[in-house]
Amino acid sequence: MPSLPDAATPDAAALAKQAAAHQSHDPHVADVDLQPALFDWLCRMGDNSLVLGHRLSEWCGHGPALEEDIALANTALDLIGQTQMWLALAGEVEDAGRTADDLAYLRDTSKFRNLKLVELPNDDLAVTLMRGFLFDAFHFELLKELAGSSSPRVAEIAAKALKEVSYHLERSSDLVVRLGDGTTESHERMQAALNRLWPYTGEMFKADGVDEAVAEAGIAPKLSDVLPVWQRTVDDVLSEATLAKPDRKFDAQTGGKQGRHTEHLGFLLAEMQFLQRAYPGASW
Repeated sequence: MPSLPDAATPDAAALAKQAAAHQSHDPHVADVDLQPALFDWLCRMGDNSLVLGHRLSEWCGHGPALEEDIALANTALDLIGQTQMWLALAGEVEDAGRTADDLAYLRDTSKFRNLKLVELPNDDLAVTLMRGFLFDAFHFELLKELAGSSSPRVAEIAAKALKEVSYHLERSSDLVVRLGDGTTESHERMQAALNRLWPYTGEMFKADGVDEAVAEAGIAPKLSDVLPVWQRTVDDVLSEATLAKPDRKFDAQTGGKQGRHTEHLGFLLAEMQFLQRAYPGASW
């Protein structure tokens, strides 16, 4: 195949100029003082989508019904697409030459910043669906706030992701209600899943210095403002599903956002990163 004429191929200088112009519209991207916190926060957003997307992809070909198999795979694809946007911006903020692929495939476990909730094994469909609902309710409210971020780049990504996550929440809420208020077995399985996952939900709202820095800059909302809205959504759905909110400690399991993970993430990354680790830089 003949190559394109030189005039149709933008040179490196032109591409750099375009990138600089795009970046100049968002002062947060070039803010040296904010850089470490913003990079870490963007990795949290991307890692949550990446790890949960991988977990959902594990159902591909194993769903209990064809419709659910396809729906879980499509949700996984949505999340991976969001990961690409968040980690690409993280690489730009870091300004160390790392791409979204580098951040996804070449970081070790302790460098990942996802919630522990999303890295837990699927176990059965009840755990998968309940985890999806608890995270979707948080993800939806967070993205709604981020769509009005003081960072144009963050707002743009959030607005795109929100369209998909709106559907994720609608679907997961419906399934929690249908199964919670279904047969005796489905109710018991959904209640057991809720009891197991509940101690991991508090980490979503446990703010640290990174969360406070991006909130102060107007990039993200205060997590304490997201909590009551999430609680109302969860309470309404659990009530309709005839499921009892657990008495167990709300924030017993934390540390994922700081890189302290369960053993499960290491096994997940070993599988997800294998090809890139075995054949560095391979492409096809």
